Amino acid sequence: MTENYKNLQKKSQDYMSNLYENKVVIKVQTGTSGQAVGADEILKVLSLKSNDKINVIEVGSMGFMYLEPILVVNLPSKDKIFYAHVTESIAEKIYEHYLTNTSIFKENAFAYESSNNLDIDIPKISDLPQFSKQLRIATRNFGEITPGDIFQYVHSGGYEAINKALFEMSPEKVVDEVKNSGLRGRGGAAFPTGVKWSFLAPSKAPVKYVLCNCEEGDPGAYNDKGILETDPHTLVEGLILNGYATNSNKSYVFIRQGHDIPIKAIERAIKEAYDNGLLGENILGSNFSFDMEVSLTGDSYVAGEETALMEAIEGKRSTPRFKPPFPAASGLWKKPTNINNVKTISYVPEIIKNGSNWFKSTGTEKSTGTAIVCLTGHINRPGMYEIPMGMTIEDVLGDIGGGSSSSTEIKMLQTGGPLGGVLGKEAFATKIDFDEMAKSGAILGSGGIIVCDESVSVVDLIRNLVAFNQFESCGKCFPCRLGNTHMYDVLDRLCNSSSKPNDLELLERIGKSMKIGSLCGHGQLGYNPISSSLKYFENEISDSINNKLEPLEKMLIPTRTRPSNLE
Repeated sequence: MTENYKNLQKKSQDYMSNLYENKVVIKVQTGTSGQAVGADEILKVLSLKSNDKINVIEVGSMGFMYLEPILVVNLPSKDKIFYAHVTESIAEKIYEHYLTNTSIFKENAFAYESSNNLDIDIPKISDLPQFSKQLRIATRNFGEITPGDIFQYVHSGGYEAINKALFEMSPEKVVDEVKNSGLRGRGGAAFPTGVKWSFLAPSKAPVKYVLCNCEEGDPGAYNDKGILETDPHTLVEGLILNGYATNSNKSYVFIRQGHDIPIKAIERAIKEAYDNGLLGENILGSNFSFDMEVSLTGDSYVAGEETALMEAIEGKRSTPRFKPPFPAASGLWKKPTNINNVKTISYVPEIIKNGSNWFKSTGTEKSTGTAIVCLTGHINRPGMYEIPMGMTIEDVLGDIGGGSSSSTEIKMLQTGGPLGGVLGKEAFATKIDFDEMAKSGAILGSGGIIVCDESVSVVDLIRNLVAFNQFESCGKCFPCRLGNTHMYDVLDRLCNSSSKPNDLELLERIGKSMKIGSLCGHGQLGYNPISSSLKYFENEISDSINNKLEPLEKMLIPTRTRPSNLE
């Protein structure tokens, strides 16, 4: 371990001792989901009360969004008490209680963490299936540390992988370790990450870029921005490792303008990394230098396509480029470039720190590690969860999600974003695995899982998905631009009981034309929601074709998904 890193650890230890030693620490979980239900106001109220007995700090969400606002009390005894649905008045009661009492305040408490069995009528958090069934790697610090605080991150083992890589491993060895781990891209395509890095690494170009894609626009998914706004340093560390492994010298974190909470968190993390010698010249006293900045765009969904993303960074309209050349040969400003998703990069520090064998000991043979899934819709416990690859969809819905939130059963799922698929009950035994999900007619993609009960019409669902895709098409490719519009019109006819006899055949022809004639996945995969729905709900769709179903409500067409207050 280098002297520079030891000094950073010492600063971190002193910082944490001052924060926690002989004190009650009240952690307010914020982030977008928490702030939406008042967590920021609770933080403001309690922060004004901080004194020499109680510290109040902000931490990111632990992913239990159905329980927010969540407040966690760390006691000097090392016990933790978790509180759910906290209001400002409850928060003040909690504060006043621990100011003068050592007993447990029970109101709104839903779990505790302790090495002992406390005499309190709530479960240990490790006994909750929505917690115990998880395996947190990329989300290991969720709910534990202040977003962007480098000393809290270092205290949790942060930047240890950087120290190890720079002084104990060659760039080639880092690439090999990522390759051997079996890590595959978590953005949608699931391409092997180490292989992708190996395309860029041999290039002798004097300027090379590594980009991080946080253009996360899938309905029902928020795990990329969840990482940014909760533990941004794990992304910073992962990108530095990416740069070192591929001999690159500059990184951009790409995110849509208007998402202020994750943007501020990653900007703070980058600044603190520079201030502490982890970005810039000669990192930790090594001969490796690396720069990083945030790149904002006002564009939308299609900017997540890798070449459209590069166009946006260059200040152009976000539209896909022709390939080849591929980014590893000619990418950002025609320089060799590597692009990865936030989740993908966030695994890298732990892989380097613990070794590739440790990572691939979890998951399945071809889908190693974990998956971060976002459960939304008709589910009892909506939230963001990190689960081992190989867990079945059924177990995720039951053990993690707690089953249907309505009086009817779960009918279907929409997975992997609007270009993913629709799954019926027959597919619920499918494993969360890139290849198994693809076989079922869907994709894991972004990790979003929208749960629908019996009240949801499959035709209405796919109409909504196609409407989103139509609106978000960049318009560069004629088959995508017109095809999505045409498919929406046909689906709208089906929903209004005014279908034509050959509408199904027409949808298929349009979908095939889009797949053949589109430059990027937005058009190529546009038919997926329909084709997967036909696999599981052919009878219901046939009934709509034959006008046997009651007309559905007229759909509100999307008009804007982009921030409206851009200067």
